[in-house]
Order: sequence, then structure tokens, then C-alpha cells
Amino acid sequence: MKPRIELRKLPPLNALKGFEAATRRQSVREAAEELCVTHPAISYQLQLLEADLGVDLFSREGRKIVPTREGELFYPYVRRALEALIEGAELLRRSSVDAPLRVQTYVTPSVRWLARRMPRFSLAHPDINVLLSTCSSEWDFDESLADVGLVYCETPPDPSFLWLPLFDYRLYPVCAPSLKAQLPPDPVPADLVSLPLVAMYSATRDWDVWFESANVPYTGQPRIVVDTLAVGLEIALEGRAVALANGPFAEDDLRAGRLVRPVPHELKCPGSWGVICRQEKRDDARVRTFLEWIQAEAAVPVAR
Repeated sequence: MKPRIELRKLPPLNALKGFEAATRRQSVREAAEELCVTHPAISYQLQLLEADLGVDLFSREGRKIVPTREGELFYPYVRRALEALIEGAELLRRSSVDAPLRVQTYVTPSVRWLARRMPRFSLAHPDINVLLSTCSSEWDFDESLADVGLVYCETPPDPSFLWLPLFDYRLYPVCAPSLKAQLPPDPVPADLVSLPLVAMYSATRDWDVWFESANVPYTGQPRIVVDTLAVGLEIALEGRAVALANGPFAEDDLRAGRLVRPVPHELKCPGSWGVICRQEKRDDARVRTFLEWIQAEAAVPVAR
């Protein structure tokens, strides 16, 4: 086992960056500009470092600061330590380039939208491997398991996350053409009450709020309750029930005519579907490429 490091003997680590820059530039002002901090911040770092070491590291000559004998002695150690940390960090960054881009989403967005489009991403960006994972039980984005997520947020996340809304959360009914044929010409929302309805167990009141928004009394219960919208849409495709879509996940079947909208009424709900990642991940070339691609894919008009 390796011996323990005496961490209590370490000088203030953040101050080492200010010391290195100030020594090299021989100017507090120029060091502050280089590190994108204020002049007083660099001065404070140097004072903190001198107090910890118990020596003066600089003397002033006019507008310049000049390292003392102790400062000159200390500088190469600081420089080598910082360069070693940078070298280690870059080694990990280079190795992470070959790691797959981890994308988190739920079953329905994956099966009904994203997975169908991923071959286009791979064709356009063959150098980026993608690990797509789905999650139906937890709705929050888990940055420990994924680099980026396609998720639903009722309200924007806190500023530590980059949040790019893609689609409104709209509720609108869809069904197979054969089921719509059972409705009268020019059907209205009230006509759907007589048809079998399918709902998700996590959102069983969606039909209630949709009918309420259309001023239609509704006291019934959906005949079929499923765990995901993806399953509900499969039932709708078979002509067995009307499903209530909540995003762009029926649009491919609407374009192809496999599904139709029996009535035009829709309800816009709070929140939206979008992509999310930690702010510090936005500079990762793979994440940036994926974000730009998915925004372009989302810009394709949704079938109405």
C-alpha cells in the first residue's frame, strides 16, 4: 500500500495558479487578465500563499512584481506540479474520446422517436459511438449515468444544467383510420367518449383534463391502462383504442397514415420535451455535435 500523503502540508492549491501566472508575467494585473479573475483576487491568493508558507514571494519594483529568492526557488516546483496535473487530465480526456456518448431517455422517446433517427446520426458522425439507455421509472436526468438526456421537464432545471427545449408537451388523440371510420362525419371531441380509450397509469387523468379543455363532460374511465405511451400507440395502431399522444412520438405514423387525428383539438400542458446536460459538458465535442444534430432533427415539422 502506498504511503499516505500529508495533505495538511499542501499550500492553498487554487493560489498556485495565481502564483505561477504572476511570477511568469511579473504583474498582478496581467495574471488576473490571463486567469479571468479580478486584480484583488490575485492579490488575495498571493497573500494567502505567503501567509501559509511564512515567506515573502514577491517584491515590488515600480509597476512590476519581482519574485524573491524564495519565490524563484518555489516557482519550478509549482510549474512542474501544474504541468503534471494538466498532463494527467489530458491523458484522461484523450482516452474519453473513444468512450461512447451516453444518452439517457425513456422508453417512448427511444422507441417512438430517437432510436428511429439514430442511424442518421451514426452515418453522419461515424467517429462517435453512442450508448442509448432507456428509463421508465425515474424521470430525472442522472448525470452520473449519462452525458446527455432527452427528457421531459415541467419547469426548467437549475442553472448548473444546459436545457434546450425541443417539443411542447401537447395532448392530442390519435387512432387508426378504421376506428375513426366509426365516428360521424366531422367528429367533435364529445364523439370520442363512445370509443375505447387507452391511458398510461402514470397519467390516468390526461383524458380528464383533455376533455375538460374541450368543454366535454367526462366521468368514465379508460378501458385500457398501460405503463408507457409506446404501448398505448401500438394498441392504437391495431385499431383497438384511441391513445392520447403527448409529444412528437406519433408523428411518423401520422405522416404515413397509419394513425390519424380523429379531432383537431389539442391541449398544451406545462413543460416541454428537451435535451439536457451539465453545463461543463457543453464544450465536449461529442455532446456539442449531438445537441446540434438533435435540434436539427426536432426542427422537422410535426404532422398535424
